[in-house]
Amino acid sequence: MAKQRVLITGGAGFLGSHLCDRFLKEGFHVIAMDNLITGDLRNIEHLFKNADFEFYHHDVSTFVHIPGELHYILHFASPASPIDYLKIPIQTLKVSSLGTHNLLGLARSKKARILVASTSEVYGDPLVHPQTEEYYGNVNPIGPRGVYDEAKRFQEAITMAYHTYHNLETRIIRIFNTYGPRMRLNDGRVLPAFIGQALRGEDLTVFGDGSQTRSFCYVDDEVDGIFRLLMSDYHLPVNIGNPDEITIGDFAEEIVKLTGTKQKVVYKPLPQDDPKQRQPNITKAKELLGWSPKVSRAEGLKITYEYFKSLPQEVLFQRDHKDFQRYVR
Repeated sequence: MAKQRVLITGGAGFLGSHLCDRFLKEGFHVIAMDNLITGDLRNIEHLFKNADFEFYHHDVSTFVHIPGELHYILHFASPASPIDYLKIPIQTLKVSSLGTHNLLGLARSKKARILVASTSEVYGDPLVHPQTEEYYGNVNPIGPRGVYDEAKRFQEAITMAYHTYHNLETRIIRIFNTYGPRMRLNDGRVLPAFIGQALRGEDLTVFGDGSQTRSFCYVDDEVDGIFRLLMSDYHLPVNIGNPDEITIGDFAEEIVKLTGTKQKVVYKPLPQDDPKQRQPNITKAKELLGWSPKVSRAEGLKITYEYFKSLPQEVLFQRDHKDFQRYVR
């Protein structure tokens, strides 16, 4: 019996590469697609010899063609860190609008089920805490973060339109802060930023007074939630994240303790529209999917720190590491 085939866009990225691993483990034939703007072939090079794995170097914002049958699509192509989407705002908007439109059309033509990766950023700087899926958000569409926040909100809207008007099987996940091996060390997100600073012997930089909160979910838990949602019968958005909330100030102290750094924590002004609170309400995930996170922050951080420590020195000190040339095939 032929294996079911799944397309994973953003397949060379942090989450995308872990999804490739999971679906291969589940017995699927996996097609990864990535234009490598923020993805890295090193994340998936261990899969290149696998007969059930294919890689397409392609930008989904132009068009998407996959020959043969396709049973599932997971759309994870998108810059996801402030450094990226502030540097490439147009591409960020296009991948969640034109790219999503192209993939919804592909799903319709292939009669495939599609899951799109949305984000907790659709809630903006929330006025409701913790955030439930019914909360509409508090987003500044023309602020510096608007290119990402509004792109994801549009992505949800067009996905629901295809579900409503074309009876397409769609799933929408709202991802909260996720971490683990294969994160880019210098992508601007708080966890790799803190660990990178500690490893380089720099002071840890907290933006704001440190009272703003985040909730960190280990990548294995996130991937399990994604898989369960894809295989469920639920088409409305679902939060997948760890509700274990911590202030950024306390989190910086956790990293200091974990890494044994002698550097101090320094405070700088909070960027415009930066969310003051972020904590998922995961009641739906528990009730509909039987999902809740299993990996504690202490356990996940230890694994992640060991991964970052193992990186070459040139990666550690490269602020915007993009060395793909030796992996081009």
